[in-house]
Amino acid sequence: MYVSPNFPTKTALKKAVAAGEEVTVFAPGLGTPKENGVETIEGPHYPKPHTWYAQVVVENGKVVKVKS
Repeated sequence: MYVSPNFPTKTALKKAVAAGEEVTVFAPGLGTPKENGVETIEGPHYPKPHTWYAQVVVENGKVVKVKS
């Protein structure tokens, strides 16, 4: 699972969510992510190597909290 936009670091993701920016989850070729609930994501996007992982809370298709 990935988030859009593509964040280079987990810190950048946390700051964007805290600032109220729209962040969504997607899963290329893996099905549909949950509309509401907890998802595990990784970043940055392929083909760059994944350097961070996080659990996020999704509500109505948008990330509202970064748990770890």
